[in-house]
Amino acid sequence: MASTDPRPLRADAQRNRDRLLDTAVRAFSQDGPDVTLDAIAKDAGVGIGTLYRHFPTREALIEAVYRNELTRLCDAATELLRTMRPDEATRTWMDRFVDYMTTKRGMADALRAVIASGGNPYAESLERLVAAITTLLQAGAAAGTVRPDVEPVDVLVSMNGVSLAAGAPEQRDQARRLLDLLMDGLRYRAAAAD
Repeated sequence: MASTDPRPLRADAQRNRDRLLDTAVRAFSQDGPDVTLDAIAKDAGVGIGTLYRHFPTREALIEAVYRNELTRLCDAATELLRTMRPDEATRTWMDRFVDYMTTKRGMADALRAVIASGGNPYAESLERLVAAITTLLQAGAAAGTVRPDVEPVDVLVSMNGVSLAAGAPEQRDQARRLLDLLMDGLRYRAAAAD
């Protein structure tokens, strides 16, 4: 959810909004939905009035935090492809997906509060995630590094399984090993294609 003002934000206002979102994601993930908005504003280095100008309700802030994290993850697919081979970009994105899922799980109670108030923070999530992984897989198939017969939704379900099984911070080594196995299954092998 964007600011209530339809005009583009001034640079300083955008920085304040970004700081609020970064601070809020940490606060909701670590402290749950009961963290005070005053505490978030203080930790972000802004006044409570600035918080309310950008996010008029607690639910608006929570939804904006979730959507911001989703946007960061989905936008990363294209950004990674600019600097990495498609298979490397895909594998890096997988780590970011697990980070995103861990954050989302940490914010579960806060997100439930948004849903209870009539919001739907997940409205576009699946569509955007499928588009991001499709971009990566198609680039890999075009480069000959990823199998062309892979269903993007299957890859998302597999990564979700990894995040459920090994998404806790102390399980990061196991998550990396599981994602490496998944990536190995996605790689195109000329001998296997014959």
